[in-house]
Amino acid sequence: MKPFLIQQLERYALRLTELDFLLSREDIMADMTQFLKLSREHAEVSAVASRFVRFQQRSADLATAQTLLNDEDMREMAEEEAASASAELQSLEAELQRMLLPKDPDDARPAFVEIRAGTGGDESALFAGDLLRMYTRFAESQGWRCEIVSESVSELGGYKEVVVRIEGEQVYGALKFESGGHRVQRVPATETQGRIHTSACTVAVLAEPDEAEAIKINPADLRIDTYRASGAGGQHINKTDSAVRITHLPTGIVAECQDGRSQHSNKAQALKVLTARIQEKDRSERAAKDAAERKSLIGSGDRSDRIRTYNFPQGRLTDHRINLTLYKLLSIMEGDLKDVVDALQAYEAAEQLAALEIGATA
Repeated sequence: MKPFLIQQLERYALRLTELDFLLSREDIMADMTQFLKLSREHAEVSAVASRFVRFQQRSADLATAQTLLNDEDMREMAEEEAASASAELQSLEAELQRMLLPKDPDDARPAFVEIRAGTGGDESALFAGDLLRMYTRFAESQGWRCEIVSESVSELGGYKEVVVRIEGEQVYGALKFESGGHRVQRVPATETQGRIHTSACTVAVLAEPDEAEAIKINPADLRIDTYRASGAGGQHINKTDSAVRITHLPTGIVAECQDGRSQHSNKAQALKVLTARIQEKDRSERAAKDAAERKSLIGSGDRSDRIRTYNFPQGRLTDHRINLTLYKLLSIMEGDLKDVVDALQAYEAAEQLAALEIGATA
């Protein structure tokens, strides 16, 4: 294991000793807020420290086994023990590296996925519908729940714009790298000459704000408009002014919801989307500032970047940020996104690990 990782792990062991002492103090136990905060940290630090103790034990076992390899009577047993210890150490090192990586507190949050048709007219709107299907199918495979928040249906099918809320385990952490420009190359259904067209959509993935930690919005900064919902939804949704549009006047950011049956539920959902968009704006501004110091290929959330190409004639998906090419486009469009998500998360982990090493040697 690299020396800088050993140093990080030794700090965890020291911090565990400090936390054990702090949690034994009466003044800390009397302050429930502080006690819970330290208890959560203790659980996280303890998990890392315990795996490090195991790593140290197996390292000692390997060293002992290697000293016995020259003993003819003990060689066979020593070889077995050395092989076992080496395999476990490799697994433990990978696990400890993952545990040391910085955690995005939003990774566990539900997410709003916004898909907007771009260049390409009707074909772009149809592709937006295909992307929505891809994400909802992937969500179903993960056991997540999906709910359409707002939609603007195009004349030939598909969507000019659609927002879906996805709830489940580690939703934002899995989908956050989908933000950006998605380009499709294929022969549209409306094309009579068989020519390949290129069109595009933009996708934005926003973490749903934690109500306890969400930014506070001044009600005086909001303009709330109600209107009659359009599209499917039955007589009630089409005959009452239940749809809600909220505008944040200082930034001009707008959110709307028309899927619910009541104006009250639509307003609450639209406010969540608005808050998420404002927080994403703040996040993007901070990321842009950080990127000036260290450029990151993924995670910027820049919606204008072309991040991925879907080439139907070749059955190929290419993610341009990490040079990933997969020739399984049809299954991906049916929701088989796991290889893509895993590759992006692995790339982020490698970037974070490299940053940790640079920080440790600086």
